[in-house]
This record gives sequence, C-alpha cells and structure tokens, in this order.
Amino acid sequence: MTAGARAARGADLVTWYRRHGRELPWRRDPTPYRVWVSEIMLQQTTVAAVFPRYERFVARFPDVASLARAEESEVLTEVSGLGYYRRFRAMHRAARELVEKGVKDLPRSLAEIRALPGIGDYTAGAISAIAFDEPVAAVDGNALRI
Repeated sequence: MTAGARAARGADLVTWYRRHGRELPWRRDPTPYRVWVSEIMLQQTTVAAVFPRYERFVARFPDVASLARAEESEVLTEVSGLGYYRRFRAMHRAARELVEKGVKDLPRSLAEIRALPGIGDYTAGAISAIAFDEPVAAVDGNALRI
C-alpha cells in the first residue's frame, strides 16, 4: 500500500469515528489511570456491561493509591458480574507495586507499563497512545479486521 493510500485510509477511519464513535466516560478524561481501568474492564467484556461499573469503580477508587489501599475483596466486589477476575487481581497487584515504589500514577514508558502485572502489549499500547499521546499502535482483534 502506498503512503497516499495509507493516509487516505487513515482519514477515512477518522471520518467514520467522528460520525459513529460512541461517547464513553473514559474518553472524556483520559488520564493514565482511567484508561488503564477501562482497558482492563473491557477485556473480554462488552461496553454495555462495563459502562455502569466503570463510573462506580473510579468513584470508589479514583486513583492508583486508593486502589492499592483497598482489600482485594473490595476491588472484586466493585467489578462483580464482569467475570475473568484474574485481571482485576493483577490490576490490584500492579497498583500496590506502583505505590510501594513511590509512584502515584502509571509510568510513561511503554516498557514500564508493559512490565506491570496483567498488562499485555495491547493494553500497554492503548495506555501510551490514549493517555500519553504517544505514537504507539494498540492493535486488537477489531483493528485487525479493518
């Protein structure tokens, strides 16, 4: 594909998104923490299921420190019904690791984000691209279909 064709495809995707993109709460305030929470919640889960729980979760645990202070059982109660609880246990461990290191938010470095428990290539890329505006590709199954 030529550079011009790639640019045209990119422009088409942006146009499509402006017309059809959904208003999602994690897009309104894309802090690293909020992007992380949304990406973990959205793994193997529909947006419709995540919607009400996301708002409640970030109200209860508004930052890395509050998540780290919580008991694991409190975290799991807030995400009850989403399934795949291992992802939330890993997120809780990651928050505790960050706080133990004296870090108040997710690191900016893609490699450091990727090194946290429960964060794979896609999630690390999404956090970097969305929260830090880094030129990183976050390619999931939906992007591959395009």
